[in-house]
Amino acid sequence: MGQAATLPCRKGESYVTELYEWFRKFIIECPSGLITLHEFQRHFCDGTVGSESAEYAEQLFRTLDNNGDGVVDFREYVMAISMLIEGSAVEKLQWSFKLYDKDGDGAITREEMLDIMQAVYKMSVAAALTEPNQLTAEECTNRIFMRLDKDNNAIISLNEFIEGALDDDWIREMLECDPSTVKVERPLRMDTTLGTHG
Repeated sequence: MGQAATLPCRKGESYVTELYEWFRKFIIECPSGLITLHEFQRHFCDGTVGSESAEYAEQLFRTLDNNGDGVVDFREYVMAISMLIEGSAVEKLQWSFKLYDKDGDGAITREEMLDIMQAVYKMSVAAALTEPNQLTAEECTNRIFMRLDKDNNAIISLNEFIEGALDDDWIREMLECDPSTVKVERPLRMDTTLGTHG
């Protein structure tokens, strides 16, 4: 997955060191201290499964860009990483809700959920992570809506999202953005000149 980097952990001096490493890598990739959507997609796609992850990268960028100015600065970047690592289940789910709520109106429609699920499934298939006979993006979206849309108004509110995910392990795993559960690896490619895997 590109250069391996450990995520910040709050253990004394090592947290400061890790934070410095994140800053250094961010500044090397983005000398201005800001990253645009195009740059983010390029780096995210290069680090995951290529162009198949572009749609998901766009949604991640939109969620990282807290102030909506079209760029992500280092502070927005580190705040999100720290929260996703150190945050409570509720905080992670609140962040995930913003990811699924594409238009930012405070509710998730079936179409918004399906868009994100389809983007995630494209990445999973491209990375060879999807197992045979797994639910499709549509089936997964329908299952989530059946369980979370308690008032049957065809949208999921923030409260429904959090309460439903906390009450159902499968839904929480599907919806919570938890970097410790993400295992995206590129399949081994055959080096034809040497006949070895690389």
